[in-house]
Amino acid sequence: MKKQACIFLDRDGVINFERGEHTFLTKDFIINEGFFEGLIRLKQKGYIFIIITNQSGIALNKYTEAQMNACHALLVDEARIHDLKFEAIYYCPHHPSVSKCLCRKPDSLLLEKAISRFNIDVENSWFIGDKERDAEAAIKVGVRPILIAPNSNINEILNVILK
Repeated sequence: MKKQACIFLDRDGVINFERGEHTFLTKDFIINEGFFEGLIRLKQKGYIFIIITNQSGIALNKYTEAQMNACHALLVDEARIHDLKFEAIYYCPHHPSVSKCLCRKPDSLLLEKAISRFNIDVENSWFIGDKERDAEAAIKVGVRPILIAPNSNINEILNVILK
C-alpha cells in the first residue's frame, strides 16, 4: 500500500471559530473563512485530511460526546458539499485535572494511531494547529507543524505547504 501525504488539522481555532470557551452546540460551530477553499487546494495536490483534537469539555462534564459528535457531523456534511472528506476525526476526551492519558496533545498517541491506520508518509505530511501543543505533538511523530493565529484563514499559510 502506497504511503499517503496527510494534512492533520486541529479543530477549534483552525477549522471552526475559537470562541474562548468550549464549542459543542451546532449553532456555535462556525467554520472559519477560507477553510474549505484551502482544503480544496490541498486535495488537488493529493493530501488526505485527518482531524486531531482535544475535547476536554467531555471529561469536565461541560458537554457530551453526542453534542461533540453533532458538531463533527455538521462539519462532515459541509465538507461533502465541497467534495471533501476527512479520513478520520480523532479526539481526546480527557483533561489533566481528571485523568492522565497519552492521547491529549501535546502527547502524540492519536497521531500515531492515524499514521499507522492510514499508512501516512510523515515526511510529506503537515499538522496545522493554533497552539504550541499541536506543534509539539507533530514533532514527536516526525510531521511538520505549522502554527496559525486562531480563527485565521488557512489560505494564508498554504504556500508553505504547496511550494
